[in-house]
Amino acid sequence: MSQTPWTDWVGRTEIRVDRVSATPVRAMEATLGRPPADLRPGDACPPLWTWLFFLPLAPMGEVGPDGHPKRGGFLPPITLPRRMWAGSRCAFHGGLRIGDEITRTSTILKVAEKAGAAGTLIFVTVQHEITVDGRPAMSEEQDLVYMDIPDQWRPPAPTPLPACAWREAVAVDPVFLFRFSALTFNGHRIHYDRPYATEVEHYPGLVIHGPAQAILLFDAAQRRHPDRRPARFSFRGVRPLFDFDTVTLNGAPREDGGLDLFTANGDDAIGMQAALHWAE
Repeated sequence: MSQTPWTDWVGRTEIRVDRVSATPVRAMEATLGRPPADLRPGDACPPLWTWLFFLPLAPMGEVGPDGHPKRGGFLPPITLPRRMWAGSRCAFHGGLRIGDEITRTSTILKVAEKAGAAGTLIFVTVQHEITVDGRPAMSEEQDLVYMDIPDQWRPPAPTPLPACAWREAVAVDPVFLFRFSALTFNGHRIHYDRPYATEVEHYPGLVIHGPAQAILLFDAAQRRHPDRRPARFSFRGVRPLFDFDTVTLNGAPREDGGLDLFTANGDDAIGMQAALHWAE
């Protein structure tokens, strides 16, 4: 691991407690285009939807110019202006239910500096362990990346979509982006503030959230396999997708019995690549 000024943050731990409530789960169902179920205590919550809880409730005076909480606190105060959720590796150990009190223990596993085509990149890997009454429910290793904002948008070279077994078109418009931002209390302005996204961060449009793409892929896979229980899910961003893109969800079976999953734009360039593995 490259040494950085932030290496001393490795090992830092934060513990937060929340409760699985019905309203955000029903609101996510509505945002995905389904009539929300009449959920009761004890009903199941989809495993990846832990992202609806443990929200970063920074007061307005503690919000930075990009809409994120100001730098510092649990995460190292890295000064590179652009920050993104690059990907995650999730493992599901037990179900979550409406009414469960959940505890998340977060630990900074590593901070690494790399040189990329866009300049210096700093990656922060955070491990989240979620428990219910001491029972493991979910673990996640989350990769965050910090970088400079380029003077103009230079899209990465497209990665072509491979042959897939199924494809599903999905509407990801500014209303969807706003609702997803609100549900996850994500104030990052690239997702809803077009002048900021285009004039400050120099994107060509509003950026589709990485976790939104992950949830869309995960949900599409589960709808096709309702009797199977997910064991592991990983994803990484390949190329940004925007609100003007024609977005598709795509899936192909893996040799190990799981699924390879992809979001893609209208030119079949991959936006996000993911893998889902089922429990035995």
